[in-house]
Amino acid sequence: MLSTARVLCLSLLALLTAVPTATAAEGWTVAPAGGGRPTFYAEGEPGTTLQDTVSVTNPTARPVTVRLRATGVPITFADTGVRVPARTRADVPFTVNVPTTAAPGDRTATIAARDTEGREAAVRLQLHIKGPELSALTVEHITIHGDRITYDLVNRGTTPLTPKLAVHATGIFGTLLNRTPRTLPVRLPPGQRLKLTEPWPDHPTLDAVDVRLTVTAPGGAHDTADVSTRFVPWGEVAGVGGMATAGGALFLVRRRRRRTDEDDEAAERPRTEVELTGAVT
Repeated sequence: MLSTARVLCLSLLALLTAVPTATAAEGWTVAPAGGGRPTFYAEGEPGTTLQDTVSVTNPTARPVTVRLRATGVPITFADTGVRVPARTRADVPFTVNVPTTAAPGDRTATIAARDTEGREAAVRLQLHIKGPELSALTVEHITIHGDRITYDLVNRGTTPLTPKLAVHATGIFGTLLNRTPRTLPVRLPPGQRLKLTEPWPDHPTLDAVDVRLTVTAPGGAHDTADVSTRFVPWGEVAGVGGMATAGGALFLVRRRRRRTDEDDEAAERPRTEVELTGAVT
């Protein structure tokens, strides 16, 4: 492990060798230490720590101060702020920390230096991550919303995938949809999830449907998932239901009115009352 304190190896340069370097406007350069390497190259498995050294060379007649930074992969410098005297080279060790979750493959990074006047120079670092290549993916969370099918694709392997999709749908009376495998216009990195949509503008109006999605990718990746749904024209059903409700209400009103009319008629009908007097003739 490297100390967090400044670790610089300064040496006077009698002659500046002709090595491929990145040069700032004022003449100072940044390059891999040791000479002869146009770029850095590192190789290791996930979880490992790799070491190398970057050189900042100042051939000018005045000192220069630069700040180091890295992009692309996790890099830790022994010191990020470096003061390089005139006609001197500063060697700065650094470590490349390969993440434990990193997928096998190649990564590109950049080590850049910037002086106090805003001038920059950079050199590239190529990282190769070792490990077995595994192709695996899943299709999940299928839902049907109107005229589209939504679903998730998840890369469960260690290599980037360009998947293919096939869609099959069956209704009560047979096949409704049969789309053969086609390459999707996406590139799915390892460990990533994408939510995608499959259009279905000519779906049935009234049917019980089973939908199956099948995804494949180079390397043997394969998965299928099913979902069932029912298409019901709720607008028309609501209209029929409304008419039935209205008809029932009208029947009740008419019946109620009929009963009211009968009651009124009975109230207006003349009544014959017999008074019993007890007289005998």
